[in-house]
Amino acid sequence: MTQKFLKEIEMGSRIALIKKKIVAHYLRNGSSTIPDLAKELVLSVPTVTKLIGEMSDDEFLIDYGKLETQGGRYPNLYGLNPEAGYFVGVEVRTSTINIGVINFKGEMISMEMNIPYNFENTVDGLDNLGSLISASILKSTIDTRKILNVNVSVCGRVSPDLGSSYTLFNFEERPLSEVLKEKLGYKVTINNDTRTMCYGEFTQGCAKGRKNVIFVNVSWGIGIGIIIDGKLYNGKSGFSGEFGHIASFDNEIICHCGKKGCLETEASGWALSRKLIERINNKANSILSEWVMANEGQHIPLEEIMNAIKKEDTLSIEIMEEVGQKLGKHIAGLINIFNPDLVVVGGTLSLAEDYLFEPIKTAIRKYSLNLVSRDSEIVLSKLKDKAGVIGSCMVARRRMFEMV
Repeated sequence: MTQKFLKEIEMGSRIALIKKKIVAHYLRNGSSTIPDLAKELVLSVPTVTKLIGEMSDDEFLIDYGKLETQGGRYPNLYGLNPEAGYFVGVEVRTSTINIGVINFKGEMISMEMNIPYNFENTVDGLDNLGSLISASILKSTIDTRKILNVNVSVCGRVSPDLGSSYTLFNFEERPLSEVLKEKLGYKVTINNDTRTMCYGEFTQGCAKGRKNVIFVNVSWGIGIGIIIDGKLYNGKSGFSGEFGHIASFDNEIICHCGKKGCLETEASGWALSRKLIERINNKANSILSEWVMANEGQHIPLEEIMNAIKKEDTLSIEIMEEVGQKLGKHIAGLINIFNPDLVVVGGTLSLAEDYLFEPIKTAIRKYSLNLVSRDSEIVLSKLKDKAGVIGSCMVARRRMFEMV
């Protein structure tokens, strides 16, 4: 039944598009009666009744029973069948990958976190990624024939509409989504990691129910995800959110993008690690001193820095606060431009909590316009390290039903 519905959607017939709108309606509203659905879609009740019957026969919808009302006949309440299909979300990180599976209603079925993955931007690295995803899917208890889409989130420049990554795994003329589809045997979409984290918070986290949201991902680099009027904003080419590459400082530090003075050079995980190493090499005391001496020439893993902060390492805390102040000044600029309902600070560095968050808030109060920022709430990510994988699952479902 699943494959039949997919073929109908791909053919783009009028009936298939209406059915797609029906699914989108139930994704937004949970369940509803036929009269309510007919009113929403501006269709006759007999037409909607016929379509609901067909979709129930195909097991995409189920009858949840009578809706109790005051007087008159009780109408039947219909909603999505949780087992009608499944969506897989993959978050690719530097040393691990996270993989989750949700059902048709968006409920998490399984989640596998921190699968070891030695990231290499090579053909072998991509082959290894495909093998790990396939192995995780096989371990799941779901009927894999009902997998409707797999979304893979990666960092860097990504065009979701074209399915192309221009930063990672860009080895072939074909889009990365096509290459992965061939390896996995399922429909595949891709997206930027920060946007999927943003969408995770929007659908399942602290931004749920908000209309205009800025999600700031502070990890090795810096990116933002943007929700405008309840919709995830990609930009014309899919490259929105490159916050870390705003020219912000008059320094001679070359960013990963090849330019000098980007925000990332002073306010990111990369900058935090670099500054720690510089200070330790200049004889500053830190819990991390031994690690730096034993691993000369390597960046300090962010997890090691977070552990040092939890142990109240003075040097790590001091530099984290410097990063927070510089980042907060530029987030104030975002607030002045977008006037959002909510700003969410997430990513690995957000796990330092108040050591990062308080300097950010202080700088926002100092540099943002009071009239603009007074209604913008600033919070830490609720989903924390699960935001990316949850968001990738939800994006996988969204891409099947773009009206959502």
